[in-house]
Amino acid sequence: MNSPFVSVRYWVVAGLVAAGLVACHKQEQAVVGAAKSAVSAEQQARAAAEARATKRDEQRAELAKISLPTKSMYVDVHEPAAWANPFLAVGPETITLRIINADANTSDVGKGTMLRPEGARRQEIQIRPQDLAEAMVAVPANAWKYGRVVAVAEMPGGAAKDRAKMRRNVESAIQQLNDLGIVVEEWPGR
Repeated sequence: MNSPFVSVRYWVVAGLVAAGLVACHKQEQAVVGAAKSAVSAEQQARAAAEARATKRDEQRAELAKISLPTKSMYVDVHEPAAWANPFLAVGPETITLRIINADANTSDVGKGTMLRPEGARRQEIQIRPQDLAEAMVAVPANAWKYGRVVAVAEMPGGAAKDRAKMRRNVESAIQQLNDLGIVVEEWPGR
């Protein structure tokens, strides 16, 4: 009883089985490809994390050359203008880093006069929050009069709508500074 209907049915079933095998093979290849992509992405993420950790260790080592802070030198400083170490004014988009370089002339002759004004040694730069670590490493060693301590404050005169963003940036800056081994004095925290 070999009817044409049975023969057609046989070929239809055989075709479906073949199509099923091909589809399964394609799905298996897709799964293998996705697994390889996931492993590759994980390796790339691990390499990037190791590079960041290495960079952070290098930054910490560089900052470790600065002496530990001496609190007795700055405990009575209550005005931002009187702060002699790096000072960060954190805004909603940028951070203003103020440093005062040490006087290159070590003699007392003319100190504090028009011949040697502090304002000539003062520098203020705008940095992005994500560049804070690199900026702190770049601060010259002679600008750390009190040791490895930084004052941090919200930028004065900010808009009320930017308060939350400024606070988040202050907290992020404090976290980054602590991670670098820098002591933070938050203003007006006194």
